[in-house]
Amino acid sequence: MTRILTFLCSFLSVVFVYAQDYDDYIGSGHASGITVTSSNSTDNTDALNTINGNGMDAEKMEAARFLYQAGFGSSLDDVNQVLNLGFEEWIDQQMALPKTEYLEDLLATWDYIRNVYLSSGYYEEEDLFGPAQVHWHYVWWDNVMTEPDQLRQKVAFALSQLLVISGNNTDLAGHGEALSSYYDLLMTNAFGNYKDLLYDISVNMSMGFYLSHLNNPKADPDNNIHPDENFAREIMQLFSIGVYEINMDGSYKTDNNGQLIQTYDLNDIRELAKVFTGLGPGAITDMVTWVDEPYFGLGIYGGDNTVPMKMYEDYHETEAKTMFGGQYTIPANQPGLVDIEQAINILFNHPNTAPFVSQSLIQRMIKSNPSPQYIQRVAEVFADNGEGVRGDLKAVIKAILLDDEARSCSSWSDENNGMLKEPILRLTQLLKAVNIELGELPNYWHNSYDFANDLDQSPLYSPSVFNFYQPDYKFDGNLNGPEFQILNTVTTANYFNMVRNWTQWSYITSDWERDYYYDEALDEDVRIFGYNHTSIDEAWAIDKLETIGLEDFMNELDVLLSHGNLSDEMRQTIKEGSEMFNWGTYQTAMYMVYFIMVSPDFMILK
Repeated sequence: MTRILTFLCSFLSVVFVYAQDYDDYIGSGHASGITVTSSNSTDNTDALNTINGNGMDAEKMEAARFLYQAGFGSSLDDVNQVLNLGFEEWIDQQMALPKTEYLEDLLATWDYIRNVYLSSGYYEEEDLFGPAQVHWHYVWWDNVMTEPDQLRQKVAFALSQLLVISGNNTDLAGHGEALSSYYDLLMTNAFGNYKDLLYDISVNMSMGFYLSHLNNPKADPDNNIHPDENFAREIMQLFSIGVYEINMDGSYKTDNNGQLIQTYDLNDIRELAKVFTGLGPGAITDMVTWVDEPYFGLGIYGGDNTVPMKMYEDYHETEAKTMFGGQYTIPANQPGLVDIEQAINILFNHPNTAPFVSQSLIQRMIKSNPSPQYIQRVAEVFADNGEGVRGDLKAVIKAILLDDEARSCSSWSDENNGMLKEPILRLTQLLKAVNIELGELPNYWHNSYDFANDLDQSPLYSPSVFNFYQPDYKFDGNLNGPEFQILNTVTTANYFNMVRNWTQWSYITSDWERDYYYDEALDEDVRIFGYNHTSIDEAWAIDKLETIGLEDFMNELDVLLSHGNLSDEMRQTIKEGSEMFNWGTYQTAMYMVYFIMVSPDFMILK
């Protein structure tokens, strides 16, 4: 199949380049008055489709592949929309959409949950705790599945794995509003400027708590107090310039002895740590009754996690700070926020930042091993969007998605090309590809902890600031394969079992709102929220198989799930395997979905 698609792309490219106006040729859309026969005599074979183009799925496969890269998967309607608009116009329309508001949706969701519990008579106000991380998960899954701004949300998801905070083993798990506010920050800046994004995360309460520069005081040697260096190190190592100097194409620079050149040293960390002193809560919550205004030292339980930190000048280090071997000096006695702005400006304009960030985003959206040329093309757009602006993420994202290396079919047959799909995105892709039957509540609430426990991934739940996997993790000693770092015998078996639950037991996403109360009128226990989970629509699956047949149903799933990547061998294996389970039309359809979802042709994005 890959060879066929490569041939089709090459053929179409030649046609587009050399096409002229003729009225005496045949081809797609020009079969009028021409008789076409076929050696295949099956009932559902139309020989005319060979000529008029209706039987060719290459464009649909490419559109579905694009929608996975630029979003979370697609339906046939989504694919047709892209084909009607074209890739660039679709991107432009997506970038013009208003952004989904995660904090607003979280608070509305929590109010609804809270009111249902209270009205049941089963809970009192003091019994309820929220909004917490599980409620943030509800909102994330529901928004990803229902809101139209798919590209912005995909970029925010990619950024969340570059600029990491996490509720995993941290007190942020109890603060859904903190997680939602941080995600709103990523959503806001997804099409903004990377310099603004670096500044915004630096003064964000969640980041301040996670990397410990919230309430970070200036040095007090007499009391053995020194500025915390955690955020200063990570904003360089992980968020901007990386550990070693690199060229615009992502390759490492070396010194005269052939050794890698470090971008910063311990002194740079210490100097930059001074910059991030004096930041404390910007506001307080209703929980704080003993003071009238925020103060330095108040943490995330009393500080308002939805507003940026503010500078407390008495706790800010005012001496001059020098960086990178004295190349840059931040003057003494400036306001603390000015120090931060200048430090961010130094990192933002560092020659490493453009290729470092560009490669990181390519790896999260397109492929694990982008070519040096691809990295450089995107990095040059980061350095200058064509209008003299550096760090324009709108231009960077468009460059990533429209680059020939992302769009060309030739890369499908390149053994170095591709990436292992993230566990979360495998499920979003399924949810968008098939018809879903919602539970008693019309939403996609998902507690998401099965992903965290079984597959080692869940939104804003990485085990450390280094994300779920290292960007340079090599699964074969040569090629980068970040996602392979969480693919092992345990997570593989868990994934197979999870897909079985999705397809065979009609159990995909579900919430944790499952408490019961005794209803005196009914004389029985009643579930407060009803039975709320999503499943694949049985009637839809049966109709598909009975209407278009097993072969065409597999073709449709190949378009939406594996983007034409199913090999002839795999197709035959899936067909035979699905037919073996002769327990009814629905089960046959579900086994076909199952076999595709666990196949390497689906798991690897080419």
